[in-house]
Amino acid sequence: MDKFGKSQPVTRFEDIRLLTGHGNYIDDSTPEGALYAYVFRGQVAHGKIVELDVEDARAAEGVHLVVTCADLQASGMTCIMDGTVVDNRDGSKGAAPERPILARGKVRFVGEPVAVVVAETLEQAKDAAELIVLETEDLPAKLDLTTGGETLHEEAPDNQAFDWALGDEAASDAAFAAANRTVSVNIVDNRVIVNSMEPRGCFAEWDGTRLHLSYSGQGVWGLKAQLVDKFGLAAENIRVTTPDVGGGFGMKAFPYPEYFVVCHAARALGKPVRWTSDRTEAMMSDHHGRDLVTLAEMAFDETNKITAYRVHNRMNMGAYNSHFGQAIQTMLFSRVVMGVYDVQNVYMRTEGFYTNTTQVDAYRGAGRPEAIFVLECAIDRAARELGVDGWDLRRRNFIAPENFPYTSATGETYDVGEFDRVLTRAGEEADIAGYAARKASDAAKGLLRGQGLCYYIESILGDPSEGAKVEFNEDGTASIYVGTQSNGQGHETVYVQFLSDQTGIPVEMISVIQGDSDRIEQGGGTGGSRSVTNQANATLATVDKMVAAFKPYLAEKMGVDESDLTFDDETFRAPGSNLTPSFLQAAAMARADGRTDLLVHEARATLPGRSYPNGAHVAEVVVDPETGQAVLDRYTVVDDFGNLINPMLAEGQVHGGVAQGVGQALTEHVGYDDEGQLLTASFMDYALPRAADIPNISFTPEPVPSTANPMGMKGCGEAGTVGAMAAMANAVTDALWDRGVRQADMPYTPLRIWEFLKDAPVAAE
Repeated sequence: MDKFGKSQPVTRFEDIRLLTGHGNYIDDSTPEGALYAYVFRGQVAHGKIVELDVEDARAAEGVHLVVTCADLQASGMTCIMDGTVVDNRDGSKGAAPERPILARGKVRFVGEPVAVVVAETLEQAKDAAELIVLETEDLPAKLDLTTGGETLHEEAPDNQAFDWALGDEAASDAAFAAANRTVSVNIVDNRVIVNSMEPRGCFAEWDGTRLHLSYSGQGVWGLKAQLVDKFGLAAENIRVTTPDVGGGFGMKAFPYPEYFVVCHAARALGKPVRWTSDRTEAMMSDHHGRDLVTLAEMAFDETNKITAYRVHNRMNMGAYNSHFGQAIQTMLFSRVVMGVYDVQNVYMRTEGFYTNTTQVDAYRGAGRPEAIFVLECAIDRAARELGVDGWDLRRRNFIAPENFPYTSATGETYDVGEFDRVLTRAGEEADIAGYAARKASDAAKGLLRGQGLCYYIESILGDPSEGAKVEFNEDGTASIYVGTQSNGQGHETVYVQFLSDQTGIPVEMISVIQGDSDRIEQGGGTGGSRSVTNQANATLATVDKMVAAFKPYLAEKMGVDESDLTFDDETFRAPGSNLTPSFLQAAAMARADGRTDLLVHEARATLPGRSYPNGAHVAEVVVDPETGQAVLDRYTVVDDFGNLINPMLAEGQVHGGVAQGVGQALTEHVGYDDEGQLLTASFMDYALPRAADIPNISFTPEPVPSTANPMGMKGCGEAGTVGAMAAMANAVTDALWDRGVRQADMPYTPLRIWEFLKDAPVAAE
């Protein structure tokens, strides 16, 4: 038996529960009799608050409380949201304007929370909100990614949040001056809305001493720390829980204003209070994703080796610093800015700008999809301008297997990689040999076929430390307590499967406990594709402690020397004894003997290094030039995820990630008018991809086991999105190139493609 898992494609254990309506989401778990909170939001993008009158709302039928920022301040609560700040190029700190929990003095984006009404029913809360008087002196909306315009914050009078850089600018300039050829391309990464299946929601309870917040999120400990800070309560008097979560994708990883206000209301009233976002509310107030424009430049020598790479990003922060907003397109983008290519001369600059729009923060991949999108579009453009094959240009510049471990220009230490091998497998699986015939067949019908390649690499993020606890229960079962949080990825299956592989405990006898700060003291939550690798590493450490703890006890029971006792991942054995107790049997013996110390085992472990999943995505699209309709016809993925515990779950993660990347490329786009009004605030206007938009996705693992963890694993949760955008963009560009289109920005809707073709110069010969 393989020590680190059998790598079996086990069907998800939680699916029957979730698919038959037995999931336990926020709205399922809310206490009976909880009051309803409704958020009154700003309706203009930018304006000074002249009057905010909530007295009529307070007097309305069924209303128990109306909360404004002044009320939060009067309660002694800290009313400012936290936000990461990066260093500017000149060594100063990025701007740190205050982001109030509820609007104070100004409203800065449509949907900003201004007041919260708490009533006996949701309808009463909504009716009362209609009685709130909010008068604003409207100001011009700032929407472009440049300095200047109407100032949003006094702390950033020119609306620039930061000007950050990494690398040696002078060396980069010198390399470009000495280059044989240079290539540049402007790239737009359009704004998207995350649209998790379950909108954000929470409820809070106060028993006079302790505060309990339950919310739909990606980890309980970070929010608990925020509650300690905002309310000044002792940590032991705060409990945070998370039930089943219907999708997170990074958007639910951080605190939002509503959670703090609901807690305040529950504490003020001594009654449980609940809040759930509706879809339009979510589209206005959930943190958005992407939204940046980039100038990417590459320098080449006479052999087509890349000698330098420059990237200049301009990113949209939205109206405020969101929790991780300044870090996304700076530090996180830089992790994989040079991808899988052997180039040390890299200079990256990112400027962030405040606009009168919703904040932008982490969305599946958080900076790494954006970096790979830019890089892989740039190298595809370079291949065209150099007159060489894009597959060959990539191979020419890959980091060679013998050069690992390899330290990238931005300080990442890639432990292993066989990129040429993975790319070759992708070519086989995608049948690139048959592409010319497919293209010719479509051309005969008046259609344009294009093929797009992306070779991505991802840097796994998050706390490298995690804990696990295994408890043997009185009913003969076992529980594993984990510090990560499932958002629908299948954690209940993979953690049970892994523990069963290591201990021999039958999977049906194991349950997973997660998302409760009272029952689990510490955890890193879920994000950055960290969960399975970190949790498996902690589980291994816990199993080692379990074996070590049981050995002296069982040696005595079996009448053998402890040194002769072994555990074979299923049973304990020793020469001279016919007893072969399993862990469950050993635990039952210990319980009978009063050895309660053997019934609970806990350990923390730290990964020695990050893992770097990588792989190739190959997309083929067919464009009808008469209508502009682009159809994704074929999609092939070959991934190096190292060793897999459950290939079926990994494939599911890839499929979901690809769908999100394809959605951004083909249909999804956030639109604002000139006054900052959100034009895409419902599914009538914001187009998620439908089943018909996504073909069967071919997924093939090509593992190169990681040396950065004892399991040889590499995280896979975000990889599908990291590779999908560039594969799609390159495919559409390929389809349109011979018709003279040189700049084609996402989303590739029929109207946009039709306009690209209409406005293109004379087609290339």
